[in-house]
Amino acid sequence: MNLVLDLGNSRCKWALARPPGMAEVRNTPEQFFRNDGLTPGGAFAYSDDFTRALDQAFGPLSRPAQVAVVSVAGAVRTDRLAHWVQRRWNLDLLRFSARAVQCGVTNTYKDPAQLGADRWAALIAARTRAPDAVCVVDCGTATTVDALDHKGVFRGGVIFPGVALMLSSLLQGTQGIPASAGNPDTCLAQTTSDAVAAGVLYSLAGAIDRILDEQAAELGGAPQVLLTGGNAEVLSSLMRHTTTLVPDLVLEGVARMVATEGAA
Repeated sequence: MNLVLDLGNSRCKWALARPPGMAEVRNTPEQFFRNDGLTPGGAFAYSDDFTRALDQAFGPLSRPAQVAVVSVAGAVRTDRLAHWVQRRWNLDLLRFSARAVQCGVTNTYKDPAQLGADRWAALIAARTRAPDAVCVVDCGTATTVDALDHKGVFRGGVIFPGVALMLSSLLQGTQGIPASAGNPDTCLAQTTSDAVAAGVLYSLAGAIDRILDEQAAELGGAPQVLLTGGNAEVLSSLMRHTTTLVPDLVLEGVARMVATEGAA
C-alpha cells in the first residue's frame, strides 16, 4: 500500500492507496480499498506538536511501500513530515508539485511550478474521473475554481477566501459583530450572527456559481463540476449548478501521480 497525504493550509488529510498490480486483499482494516484504489484515512488539524500528531495518526500503520505528499503548508511542516517518515519507516518522502505535463493534464500557468500542488493533484484526479471538460471547486481554507478542457488542458482558475477566512475578516475589520456561530438557513436573518453566517455562505455559493458560468462559456457546453474540501457539502446545497461531491479528490490525484511516476 502507499500512504498519500495532502498538507493543506489548516489540516493534514490522508488515505491509503493500492499500488498498481496489488491484489485486493482484505486481511486487515487498512486494506479495505474502494473502487478508486483508496481506503478511507482521516484528517487532523495542525497543532504546536506536529510530530506528536503524526505519531498518533500513522504510528499504528504498517510500513507502506511509498509515502507521497502534496503540500501548501510550508517547507518547515513538510520537512518535519519527511523526517518523521525517514525515522519511522526508513523511506524518502515523495513530494509532488505542479509540472508542465503529467497524467494527461497540461499546465498552462506562465510558470507551471507556481500552481498549487493541491490544485494540480485535484486536476489530475478530475481528468481521470471526467474525460471531457470539467471544473474543479475546492472549498477549503481558500476557495479555488479551476477549469480543465476536454483535451486535458488546464485553462486557468481563480482563488478567493473560504468560509473561515471570510468570517475572520468580518470579525477583525468590524465592531460589534459577535464571534458566535449563526444559522445560515435564510437570507432574511433577524440576528447579526445569523446574518453573518448566511452572508458568508450565500456569497461564496453565488461567487462559485458565477465563476462556473464564466468558465463554462470559455470551455463550451456544460462541464461537469466536481466539489471537494471541508465546506463542499454545505456550499453545494446552496448552489445552482449540479455538482458531484468528491471528498478525497486531491488524494486521488496524489495516488494517481504515485502510480504513474516513472512511466513513459
